[in-house]
Amino acid sequence: ISLALVPADYPGVRIGRRHYPSGSAFMNGPTSGEDVFVPMDFMIGGVDFVGQGWRMLMECLSTGRAISLPAIGSMSMKGALRHTSAYARIRRQFGIPIGVMEGVAEPLGRLVKSAYMFEGARALTASMVDEGQKPAVISALLKYRSTEAMRDRVGDAMDIHGGRAIQEGPRNYLFSAYANTPVAITVEGANILTRTLITFAQGALRAHPFLYDEIASVQNPDRKAGLKAFDRAFCGHVSFMLGNITGSLWQAVTGGRLAPSPVDHELARWYRQLHRYSQNFALVADWTVAMLGGDLKRKQRLSGRMADILSDLYLLSATLKRYEDDGRIKEDLAVVEAIARDRVAAIEANFRAVFDNFPIRWAAFIMRLLVFPFGQHQTGSSDRENYALAQAVLKPSEQRDRFTLGVHVSNDPQDVTGVLEDALAKVVKVAEIEAKFIRAIKKGRIQRRQDRDAITDAVSEGILTHEEAGYLRLADEATDRVVAVDDFAPGELGMNSRPKPQKTVAAAE
Repeated sequence: ISLALVPADYPGVRIGRRHYPSGSAFMNGPTSGEDVFVPMDFMIGGVDFVGQGWRMLMECLSTGRAISLPAIGSMSMKGALRHTSAYARIRRQFGIPIGVMEGVAEPLGRLVKSAYMFEGARALTASMVDEGQKPAVISALLKYRSTEAMRDRVGDAMDIHGGRAIQEGPRNYLFSAYANTPVAITVEGANILTRTLITFAQGALRAHPFLYDEIASVQNPDRKAGLKAFDRAFCGHVSFMLGNITGSLWQAVTGGRLAPSPVDHELARWYRQLHRYSQNFALVADWTVAMLGGDLKRKQRLSGRMADILSDLYLLSATLKRYEDDGRIKEDLAVVEAIARDRVAAIEANFRAVFDNFPIRWAAFIMRLLVFPFGQHQTGSSDRENYALAQAVLKPSEQRDRFTLGVHVSNDPQDVTGVLEDALAKVVKVAEIEAKFIRAIKKGRIQRRQDRDAITDAVSEGILTHEEAGYLRLADEATDRVVAVDDFAPGELGMNSRPKPQKTVAAAE
């Protein structure tokens, strides 16, 4: 493959037609031409780089993929959290905000954790690009994890919004994100391919300290130099494997409690767990490559699970780093703890799945013994932890702003998302007034009826002051604006422009 920069208005070039992926304004389309003469001056890099196009594409892919798609995934999750947390506080069912219901708090808690974790991973990966690195494996694993999480979390937001989210129109701020998630899933390497082939199967060769040197030495045309290089790499590899065996068993037996940690605060144990499972991963990865060799690319479910373990190690690292970079904000400690529990539980579950399905059973038995001599222990974050995370974002706060940093925020009630922020502030302001009003209804002092204004009755009964009644009405009006959906006349939906069915012509007798 050779790459060239050809002017769009160059003679013979045809450009301008557009693809239409998922109904989005995606500036992508076919470029074609007939009898187009491409001079050598147009070749990227000139004559010396003819035939180097594939390498150029892969280098650009690793850099661009590290920036664009993690940013899209992170911002989509933060936007979903911002809008959904407001809606969950404003929308009421059975007389209470839906956000306080455990069934709604569960997906809302997932939104909180994902927004925090993937923003940390995005920033860490982008910093590598800033330093001039080309993080091919990291960009691949973060691309597939962030876009898959985006699909799940936008789905959670849709579930919480219910019917409000599926009614398309100018008021709907969520459906376009839901409709366009397949675009991010597909571009820059489809996630199925990225997870099962690229991240581990190819990443193992790039990241291994000795494997690449061993392969290169075998291919060296100078047999003497190649043999010497191979001996050096192989000896290093054997030493590396023995170190992983003893280190992995030691960390497993001690539960990682004696592993080193760069910090001495309350999160030190998670740094130790990270060290433990990194050592375990090095052991299992080395054995997997050594045992399966070229069959690894055919054992794609196994490779995918190893990719999941590697990505969970990275996501946990990024989460811990974000907590440090943010200045160890105590208010955020709960979300970091919950994320750490979930990631370690996922790592353990994937290790077990690898051992259960490893094709060489004796090797699987030994690896299980070295990694889990006493079995699995982590169960993930608790219902209580996740419920607390969800409740923390149901009101305006610095933490909510921090978790959704970068999301466009408007307080204009005429703005499509500003209506949420406007209503949230008003609803939270009248919380005590509303509680007093509802208590009066339950005690029978006032009644809610179609032919009566209960708020006016509350003022007449001395339950509310005129000022309190005014605030309550403003909150009710703001709530009505939030839950309202669009409707259209048939002509506005193009009903009258549908093609008429063709008449069936009877065959001549």
